[in-house]
Amino acid sequence: MNTERPVLKVIRPGLHTTVQDMGRRGYLDAGVPVSGPLDRIGFRIANALVGNAPDTPVLELLIQGPMLEVQADSVRLALAGCNGEMEICGARRRRIPAGRSARAIRGETVRIVSLGDSACGYLAIEGGMVVQPVLGSHSTYVRAGLGGIAGRALAQADLIELQAKEASSRKERSLEKPFDIGLSQAIRVVLGPQDDFFADDAIRSFLDTEYLVSAQSDRMGFRLDGPAIAHAGGYNIVSDGIVAGAIQVPGSGLPIVLMADAQTTGGYPKIATVISADIPVLARRKPGSIVRFASLSREDAEAARRVQETHVQACVERIREVSDVAAVNLAALAAANLTSGVIDMRGER
Repeated sequence: MNTERPVLKVIRPGLHTTVQDMGRRGYLDAGVPVSGPLDRIGFRIANALVGNAPDTPVLELLIQGPMLEVQADSVRLALAGCNGEMEICGARRRRIPAGRSARAIRGETVRIVSLGDSACGYLAIEGGMVVQPVLGSHSTYVRAGLGGIAGRALAQADLIELQAKEASSRKERSLEKPFDIGLSQAIRVVLGPQDDFFADDAIRSFLDTEYLVSAQSDRMGFRLDGPAIAHAGGYNIVSDGIVAGAIQVPGSGLPIVLMADAQTTGGYPKIATVISADIPVLARRKPGSIVRFASLSREDAEAARRVQETHVQACVERIREVSDVAAVNLAALAAANLTSGVIDMRGER
């Protein structure tokens, strides 16, 4: 029996891979953001696919995912929140689409090939990781060096210790249908709380404009490129509380949608707030993606969140078992020499 501690060794860390759970709550008054996943839906589905509790820490992957070497007897993983795929390489090579779990054994490598059309994805590990909580959460807040693995994004040669030495004996699990990224969906907002700092035509322009996600976006905030929004009377306010989804408009007139790692207070007027149901949808938009906004009432925003929660729960309940049979690799077959010679049907070689 192997007595070494089970780990995943980081061969390549990806662009920005961090440990996240559902967030660090109760410390906003001390200036500590909630953090947690940008896309709580992808996070939940990833954990459900491997049979974890909903709040089990996972790896959040931004733009480009990691390559990991399995240094455990076996491990079960699932990629979710995107329409990309992972590749497991060992004695054979398998491509596993997002939305399906898979088992890898000692010595194999797990590579996130792509996140598809999504800016973020979630890699869950059956049983979870051994990570020490900080202020009641495992979430990584890089700016303050809190949580996760040494308070930072993954680095080459990191060892991610696993709770389980081997994967459980069961069939793999898959979503009933492909995950909906929501790329064409308008991002719904409730106007305010400082929409009175903008003239009516500026608000109409904000709602009628197609913005692009800036390359300067990160977990703190998504900066949007497009026509500037004119302030009616200055752009400074007495600093007040910030929530995820708040849309600040600084002096440049270009909106910033504050996200999971946002500061706890801010002094720029907020023209609107993205509804909680649509924050995950926005989080999946890559730099260069189009964002357009639509206004609705607070009551409709609350109803949208209830509808979404019902949909996500149904999605989790409909996860089904599938056989772990690798698809035929046609490229490998074409490259292989499958014959030892050619036989002439007339009896001559």
